[in-house]
Amino acid sequence: MALATLKEIKGILEKITDKQDPYWEQLKEDKRVGVQKLITSWEKQKEKEVQLHNRFIELCIYETEIREQGYTYIAGIDEVGRGPLAGPVVTAAVILPENFYLPGIDDSKKLSEAKREQYYEIIQKEAISIGVGIIEPAEIDRINIYEATKKGMLAAVQNLAQQPDFLLIDAMKLNVPYPSKSIIKGDSKSISIAAASIIAKVTRDEMMKKLDKEFPAYCFANNMGYGTKEHLLALESDGYTIHHRKSFSPIKEMAMENRGI
Repeated sequence: MALATLKEIKGILEKITDKQDPYWEQLKEDKRVGVQKLITSWEKQKEKEVQLHNRFIELCIYETEIREQGYTYIAGIDEVGRGPLAGPVVTAAVILPENFYLPGIDDSKKLSEAKREQYYEIIQKEAISIGVGIIEPAEIDRINIYEATKKGMLAAVQNLAQQPDFLLIDAMKLNVPYPSKSIIKGDSKSISIAAASIIAKVTRDEMMKKLDKEFPAYCFANNMGYGTKEHLLALESDGYTIHHRKSFSPIKEMAMENRGI
């Protein structure tokens, strides 16, 4: 084994799943610096895999308990976009299969854009059903953001192809004909809500990127409608658009002066 090249040893390590493998002790006896670096890297990778697995199991606690009560189709519900000055509030409802396994999944806010998009594709492929609700700024202004969020969540549930028999909702209570549970910070406590947060986030981000092409001055692709310095400067110089929320300051004050475009 000591004569094996680093490339060969790297290939061997990729096939080793744990330290009980008979090759492991042989590798540890190889004192070449390059080999020891490969071993250290392997150990760190395995430690990370264990942490991600344990985190995934932690996220499944609510779903496991609910399935033990006899429920099958558990829909996690979350929203994205309550705080921005522009763009819709987007909600999603996701029903995952019992055997769903995606270590690394978490609240969308904790993930990089690349990871969100990667997980989005996996969830789209493996979910039993996905429903999305989109409430545009005009409706947000008409009924307020809290009611708009509830309306969007109800729409997401209604858009599920598979009827749920239990709802897990992120920090909201809905008037629905299903058993439900509201969980504060649910997107970091429930696998179903975490999946919904990813679907909602990626969906909304894509919408804002499209708006950015139509209204480049506001840099929507970067700020996603939030009130960044560049966004506020564009509002001051160019006024607000039909995609801005006129019930939110400072657009509210601008609307009173009719400073729209």
